[in-house]
Amino acid sequence: MHDAATLLRARETSSTELVRASIERIQALDGPLVAFITRTLDDALADAARADRELASGEDRGPLHGIPVALKDLYDQQGVVTTAGSKIFASNVAREDAAVTARLRSGGAAVVGKTNLHEWAFGVTNQNPHFGAAKNPWDRSRIPGGSSGGSAIAVAAGMCTFRRRSVAWRASSRRTVG
Repeated sequence: MHDAATLLRARETSSTELVRASIERIQALDGPLVAFITRTLDDALADAARADRELASGEDRGPLHGIPVALKDLYDQQGVVTTAGSKIFASNVAREDAAVTARLRSGGAAVVGKTNLHEWAFGVTNQNPHFGAAKNPWDRSRIPGGSSGGSAIAVAAGMCTFRRRSVAWRASSRRTVG
């Protein structure tokens, strides 16, 4: 994440480029990995465009400004369904952001979606009977672990930026997982 922020501020990349790279990774890898329950890609692109305008005008909201992130599907994002990994909440559209979501968004982060989890975050396998079993991106015969398997997959596979390697992965990257 630090490297992505550094590249943004040096004008070596843009938030829009980072989000597009995340979207391309999500579209290429998420199907078999089942990292996401909900994708908010259009909103993330709009947030990235806003971040690019703000950064170009000298407004810097902090280290996450313009960085693509994903939320565990326990955290509300206004106008987006929060399922907690359960069909019971399949039409639970959040009226407002959770505190963590509000902080991320006020810091300029671009939310690309809501990640898969063990139903109600109550388990360790991330074998979700409603939205699919999350798969370890390096060995699909193994579980990604914990109730936050979708989040772990999204980071490990470069679908969102919270580590150095994901910044370098672009649409032209030939690097594959699993």
